[in-house]
Amino acid sequence: MERRSFLKKAGVGLAAGAATVAAPAVHAQQTIRWRLASSFPKSLDTIYGGAEVFAKTVSEMTGGKFTISVHAGGELMPPFGVVDGVQQGTVECAHTAPYYFFGKDETFALDCAIPFGLNSRQMTAWMYDGNGLSLMREFYKNYNIVNFPLGNTGAQMGGWYRKELKSLADLKGLKMRIGGFGGKVLERIGGVPQNIPGGEIYQALEKGTIDATEWIGPYDDLKLGFNKVAPNYYYPAWWEGGPQLVLYVNSKAYESLSAEYKAILAAAAGHAHIVMQSMYDARNPGALKQLVAAGTKLHRMPKDIMDAAFREAMALYADLSQKNPNWKKVYADYAKFRADQNLWFRFAESGFDSYMQAQKL
Repeated sequence: MERRSFLKKAGVGLAAGAATVAAPAVHAQQTIRWRLASSFPKSLDTIYGGAEVFAKTVSEMTGGKFTISVHAGGELMPPFGVVDGVQQGTVECAHTAPYYFFGKDETFALDCAIPFGLNSRQMTAWMYDGNGLSLMREFYKNYNIVNFPLGNTGAQMGGWYRKELKSLADLKGLKMRIGGFGGKVLERIGGVPQNIPGGEIYQALEKGTIDATEWIGPYDDLKLGFNKVAPNYYYPAWWEGGPQLVLYVNSKAYESLSAEYKAILAAAAGHAHIVMQSMYDARNPGALKQLVAAGTKLHRMPKDIMDAAFREAMALYADLSQKNPNWKKVYADYAKFRADQNLWFRFAESGFDSYMQAQKL
């Protein structure tokens, strides 16, 4: 009896002591205020909302000690100015699509999407279990950036067109807003790419400044109203099979964080990564039904366009591997991973999906 009483008191004492020792590790964390510059407008609750999910999670996990204010594209800096903003320390972090910055170095695109690249699951696998994250972090050291995957849209739609595309010939001279790296291939098959931020696309399409546009998929496209000025909706986007959004953090700001806060940052980004993909997958079906009910004409991308784009994409990648050592190093690993993934996906994944999608559900 005395032994049990002693052990009980000792256990209580040890627990209290442990709590006393552990408490400072949690409560002594400094209060931090960061700003995040997004490349996207607030109206897009999916892609812009990914940064809000991230910031909210960081605050919740730190009891409000680490807060990050999220600012829409153009609020603190231009939507395409966020890399410079993070690199120079104007803001601590940003949320963007890396392929917007291929003009600095084509290697940026490999952290997002390239024509005929990885789908969303394959991209996540390459980043988290392949060499993707380590290779891109090595590359980003040149820009004072630490990167974290933060969202994916899944395979995108192939865009809105004023006139129907019947063959490759219809692309000749067509002015199309196309994000990032895909424009390089579009140009090689006759199109005229235009790089326009999301918040400015509708006006350009409405005024006839462009003949076509792509954005993401039904949920966002319905919100942006593209169907009102361009009735033909194509699929799939051969240039975006699984585009990844990314959190950029200034290296100095990141290194100033405690080990605990660094872990929280990574966990919050990973959580937001899953949430964004889930939002698109859950919301696109209903939006597509609404678009079709409103008169949108769905078309599969003509095969001769797909084939020509594939040939030119592979030729472009070979050229870049000759000219750009950064690209060559990362793409060599990416390409091998892509080949192995498609070898696997063609069996169980594709077999299951193709059967289920043929059924009357």
